[in-house]
Amino acid sequence: MKVVLIVVGKTTDKHLIHLINEYVERIGHYLPFDLEVIPELKNTKSLTADQQKERDGDWVVLLDEAGRQFRSIEFASYIEKKHTQAARRLVFIIGGPYGFSSAIYALAKEKISLSQMTFSHQMVRLFFVEQLYRA
Repeated sequence: MKVVLIVVGKTTDKHLIHLINEYVERIGHYLPFDLEVIPELKNTKSLTADQQKERDGDWVVLLDEAGRQFRSIEFASYIEKKHTQAARRLVFIIGGPYGFSSAIYALAKEKISLSQMTFSHQMVRLFFVEQLYRA
C-alpha cells in the first residue's frame, strides 16, 4: 500500500519546508509515500475532479477538526491496520485555508483530527508527516 498526503498550496515558510522534507525522506525508508501539492484556487472552495486526485481503490481520509482523534500509538495501529487492508492507496488530504468543499467531503471515507487546537494548514503538514513517521 502507498500512503499519499495531498495538500492545497505550496508551503511558504522555509523552516517548515526543511522539516517537512526531512520527515518525508524518513518515511520513505519505511513505506512508499508521496506528498502531492494541488495549486490553491482563488476565491473558491470547489475543486475539479482532476484536482481531487480521486482514483479507484483509494481510501480517502480528510484531516478535519471534526474528525476522530488518536494518541500517537493509536495512530500507529490505525496505519498498520490500513496497510493490511485492500486499498491501493491511503490518501490523506489537508485542505487549504478555507477548508474543504462538499464534493471533497463526499469523497472521504473518514475524517481524522490532529488536535482540538487550531493550526495553520501549513503547520498541520509538518505535524502530520512527523506523526506518520512516528507511526
